Amino acid sequence: MIISVSNVIDTHCPASRRIRRNDPIDQGQTMIIGLDVGGTHTDVVLVGENGLERRIKVPTDTSALFDAVFSGLEHITRDIDISQISHAVLSTTLTTNAIVQDKLPAVGMIVTSGPGIDPENFRTCEHYYRVAGAMDHSGREILKPDEKAVEDAASRMRDSGIEYVGVVGKFSIRNPAHEKRIREIISPMFEKVFLGHNVSGNFSFPRRITTAFLNASVYPLHKRFFEAVRQSLDKKGIQIPIYILKADGGTMDFETSIDFPGQSILSGPAASVMGSIGFAADDEETIVLDIGGTTTDMAVLINGVPVLAPYGIEIAEHKTLIRALHSYSVGLGGDSTVRVEHGHLFIGPDRTGPAMAYDGPEPTPTDALFVLGKAQNGDREKAEKGIEAIAQLLGVSTAEAARRIFDQTCREILDSARQMVSLINSRPVYTVREALHGHQIKPTRLLVLGGPAPMFAENFTAVSDYQVSVVPHWDVANAVGTALSRTTCEVTLFADTYKLEASAPEEMFIQALKPGFTMADATEMATELLEKKALREGASSGDLVTDVTEALEFNMVRDFRMIGKNIRIKVQVRPGLIGQYEKIIAQIKKQSRNGDHPC
Repeated sequence: MIISVSNVIDTHCPASRRIRRNDPIDQGQTMIIGLDVGGTHTDVVLVGENGLERRIKVPTDTSALFDAVFSGLEHITRDIDISQISHAVLSTTLTTNAIVQDKLPAVGMIVTSGPGIDPENFRTCEHYYRVAGAMDHSGREILKPDEKAVEDAASRMRDSGIEYVGVVGKFSIRNPAHEKRIREIISPMFEKVFLGHNVSGNFSFPRRITTAFLNASVYPLHKRFFEAVRQSLDKKGIQIPIYILKADGGTMDFETSIDFPGQSILSGPAASVMGSIGFAADDEETIVLDIGGTTTDMAVLINGVPVLAPYGIEIAEHKTLIRALHSYSVGLGGDSTVRVEHGHLFIGPDRTGPAMAYDGPEPTPTDALFVLGKAQNGDREKAEKGIEAIAQLLGVSTAEAARRIFDQTCREILDSARQMVSLINSRPVYTVREALHGHQIKPTRLLVLGGPAPMFAENFTAVSDYQVSVVPHWDVANAVGTALSRTTCEVTLFADTYKLEASAPEEMFIQALKPGFTMADATEMATELLEKKALREGASSGDLVTDVTEALEFNMVRDFRMIGKNIRIKVQVRPGLIGQYEKIIAQIKKQSRNGDHPC
């Protein structure tokens, strides 16, 4: 019997000119398209050496994504030599919203584990089947999968109309043979099968089950998004590399994302962070607030570096292994419903539609802004009518009711931000660069973006001690951050010096080892795999900033003597902005100071 004795090494290292709608763009520069598909609007920008060249907002209709995407691309590329556009980067809240609103299609799961743990404890859906079959912690087969049970489960799922399935084995990251065999049996019956070892090389059987489940669940929506973008580009005759923004603030090749659709979950909040870091000080701790219609998304920057969710995305009670920036959403936004109950004012978290100033059914904080004279381009009379009804219930004037609504909205957002900081401080703090053991975050600045950012920023200054700044081009800042994000990826390598074998299951990599293999050798091998993967997925060689984020080493003992080591090492291309971002950001700041507003 082989016993693993822990000997752990943990190394968590951790432009300035105005451009009108039909102005031709200077053809002597390289430009990037950033496209952010939100639940209400799709924002599209064109950035280049002159800063923000063009921008447009179009309504998002999830049932007709092609129209929104094509409309945005049609405007943003008008009169432009397409050869001057290097690539496009996309972010989307579509998959996130579908999960939060519980609008996911029915999918199936087949799970194996063996003795010691019951997969039923981690059930994710109705069509969830446990079948016999097991590997031990070292990847040695101890029980073959029950192929008859697999076939029966697949038949039942197919008869129920299931098209997408996840397959997960407990120790598949050590040996994925069972997952692969199950896929071989069932794949003729389904459109897409997701394997646990492919979607994450991290430990945690329960989280890997959830990760495979969510990848299968969001696949059809992400595929429709993918096809809408591709059709739009083909219609425009645009043949350029396309990337998608991931939850960790990095990008991946769009074609690759079809096999990892879960990576698009929380790419919207990641876009908020990436849209702000170019404007954050490198010697301050900052809270980022992206104020939308339904929610306000929040994050923290430590000296310009985002905080990381170390274990993975947690969304709508789903705990996953999908790497992500630490973000927090609160149900408070410009379109949150305002009501009075028992003499007390309540704002959100529900949203019944747009503000009454835009023909919505219920009063909102946006209507309060119209009454206070801070918002325009809407029907002020309708806004006043809605706020007047609230004023009567409170026994105050319409103007006083509007002031109370707006102040309370701002204070509740700030209270939620403080709660987020307290939550982060209650655990070890991780950034995309390193772990900050024992560090306590004490933000002094707010960076605000989103449609009503300037109006909220003014009030945040009045009701708090924070220094408050508005991100330039605040209403399309997410799309700008999306455009400037660089390609990132991770590799997890396992090495067994007793079996003389190294593997990286996510990369479908396995290699025999020579005696004397060390942690240093593992680091070199993992980094080489990482760089090849990053370049394959579209990274620029100049943006390959790599880190070792985890290095673990376990002694294997038999009969009271050490016979070898189990080594696990994780390496990453660090999330961040592309190499030329500083010049582009400088131009965007200059545009903002000069009052230039490309359109």
